[in-house]
Amino acid sequence: MADPNEFDDVMPENPARREEAQKISEGMGWRLLYSVIIWIMVQLAMSVIGLLTIIQYLMLLIEGGTPNRRLARLGEDMGIWVAKGVRYLSGASEVKPWPWSELD
Repeated sequence: MADPNEFDDVMPENPARREEAQKISEGMGWRLLYSVIIWIMVQLAMSVIGLLTIIQYLMLLIEGGTPNRRLARLGEDMGIWVAKGVRYLSGASEVKPWPWSELD
């Protein structure tokens, strides 16, 4: 399960928790390679999220407004993964998303 406070430092209502930028310890060549791979994975994930949205909407119509819990959980997990990927791509974090780190 994801840490509910994981992104508190970047939330707009919490500007006091932001830290100064740190120098990136990873080699720039490796970071570029990982960034390209993660960018492609984020693009694929966004396509899957779009498909999940359509499927969930159909499920809402079929089930009379009750969302499918498994689809909702999958969407939540993918959103957390995308957020970690974007944080790495933007330089806000040196933690790479799964498969390089633990999947929350």
